[in-house]
Amino acid sequence: MALGLRLEKTHKAPTLTLAGEALTLDLCGGLWLSAHRTLVVSDLHLEKGSAFAARSGQFLPPYDTRETLACLHEAVVRLDPARVVALGDSFHDARGPERMEPGDRAMVAALQEGRDWVWIAGNHDAAVHEGVGGRYADSLTLGGLRLRHEPAAGAAPGEIAGHLHPCGKVAMRGRTVRRRCFVSDGSRLVMPAFGAYAGGLNVRDRAFEPLFPAGFTAHLLGDGRVFAIGRAMLARD
Repeated sequence: MALGLRLEKTHKAPTLTLAGEALTLDLCGGLWLSAHRTLVVSDLHLEKGSAFAARSGQFLPPYDTRETLACLHEAVVRLDPARVVALGDSFHDARGPERMEPGDRAMVAALQEGRDWVWIAGNHDAAVHEGVGGRYADSLTLGGLRLRHEPAAGAAPGEIAGHLHPCGKVAMRGRTVRRRCFVSDGSRLVMPAFGAYAGGLNVRDRAFEPLFPAGFTAHLLGDGRVFAIGRAMLARD
C-alpha cells in the first residue's frame, strides 16, 4: 500500500550518519554498515509461535521462524556481509533453540558459514549461550557505534538498539497506514523488529520520549521504498 503523494519518498536504501559512521536503512528492516561489512538485525523472536503453544496452548501457525529466516537469507545473499549481528531477542525465550525444526536449524548454520555471527543478549533470550552457533555478547562496539539490545537511559551518542519494536502510523485521506520503522534523531537509532510475529509499538508512545526529547524522524518500511516522516506527521494509536 502506497503511503500517498504528500509523504516524502526517499531512496530504496537511504543512508544516515551516526557517530561519523554511514548507516544504510535496508528495506528488509536490517541495517547495513558498509565500512564494517556488517548486517544488523534486531528482535527476530524466532520460535514465538511454538512458545505460545507450549506455554498457553494458544495456537499460532508455526511458520514464523521459517518466514523470518527466509527474509534474513535474502538479505545475507544480497549483501554478502562479513559479519551479522542479531541485536537481541533473537529467540522468543531461552528454550527456543530446542524447539527449532531441523530444517530451520540447518538454515541458521548455512547463514553463519564463513561469517562472524554475533548474538547480542536480549531480555527474552539472555539465557541462550550455546546450541545455535556463532558467538555471544552483551553488546558490541564497531568504530563509533555501540550496538546493544535495550536503549540506554539518557543520551547515548552512537547507540544502535532494538527492543521497542517501533512502528509509525500515518493518517491521511480517511485511512491509516501502520508500518515498522527505524527511528533516529541523528545521535542514536532504534531498529524495527525483524521477526515475522514480533509486532510493534507506536513511536508516539511515551516509551520513546526520553530517548528522543528533541524529536526524531521515523523511517517507515513501505512497499518498495523507505519513507522519512517527522514526528509531527505521525498519528497516535
